[in-house]
Amino acid sequence: MIPTTYITALLLTILTMLCWGSWANTTKLAGSRWRFELFYYDFALGLLLAAGLLALTFGTFGADITVLDNLTIVRKRQIAFVLAAGGVFNLANMLLVGAIAVAGMAVAFPIGIGLALVIGVVWSYILRPQGNPYLLFSGAGVVVLAIIVTSMAYRGLQKFREKTERQKALADGTKKKVAHQSSVKGIVLSLISGVLMGSFYPLVEMGRIDDIEMGPYSIGLVFGAAVFATTLFYNIFFTNLPVQGQPVSMLQYFRGTVKQHGLGLLGGMIWSIGAVANFVAASAPKAVQVGPAISYALGQGATLISMLWGLFYWHEAANAPGDVKRMFYITLVLYVAGLALISIAPLYAK
Repeated sequence: MIPTTYITALLLTILTMLCWGSWANTTKLAGSRWRFELFYYDFALGLLLAAGLLALTFGTFGADITVLDNLTIVRKRQIAFVLAAGGVFNLANMLLVGAIAVAGMAVAFPIGIGLALVIGVVWSYILRPQGNPYLLFSGAGVVVLAIIVTSMAYRGLQKFREKTERQKALADGTKKKVAHQSSVKGIVLSLISGVLMGSFYPLVEMGRIDDIEMGPYSIGLVFGAAVFATTLFYNIFFTNLPVQGQPVSMLQYFRGTVKQHGLGLLGGMIWSIGAVANFVAASAPKAVQVGPAISYALGQGATLISMLWGLFYWHEAANAPGDVKRMFYITLVLYVAGLALISIAPLYAK
């Protein structure tokens, strides 16, 4: 099932934006005591289950060539590219979830996903030029500025938190040493995640483009399998060399509640639905296609959704100084401007 109108393709990218911007709420709902390394096992399983379900329904019913047929006739090189894309994305996303645990959604998403947006748009445009390059790259430049402002806001927030802790210790008359609230770890994790995240979508495009095109539902299924398989490998390192706290035993996974496991599965399913929607939109007929570069960029509007969740629902900048809050709001405005430039780029193609 592939969209046949531009509006349908655009609605699918909006669905991607909502899914990719909201799935991380499940990490928050699972609670701070449920480590992200344990959460991620369920996330990967949920992602694969949703991709498989979509492949066996929308990717099979009424199709001349089913998903399994498509996987049989495409080249192994194409499958290898998509597997690589899943592996790269998974490492990036695990680092992103780690950054959320350290710095929060309002910081990790703008920096990590913002950088991914810029890299992904540039790389995707090189692979398949679509849209006005001046508008496209101007929008990417505005997003870079938003990343810088977010980093400044987070540094200011961490300094404020450290100052508040010291004042509280003095008021209580204790000599408790206040830990230095460094912003470096959260920013570095987000940046590394962004570099990797920006590389996975072009790899998907490299796997899709060939004499026989790899279908979007086939891509989703192979991608999900790669995410699940690499999680078992990556988590060996994340559980033993954690980005925050002490090493965690795999046995603790089996002590999780039904709610915690369910939230992990739900998070993976939400992300997977958004991803397949994005792949399908990018596979629409050329006459109605949003285009891979623009499709990816609009999908990354998830940053705005996640920032709104982080700032206004989870109150991650609560009680922060006015200048810090203003910088977060400026980031939102810059993202809107950047995405607006990117989204109108196809209307003024040269």
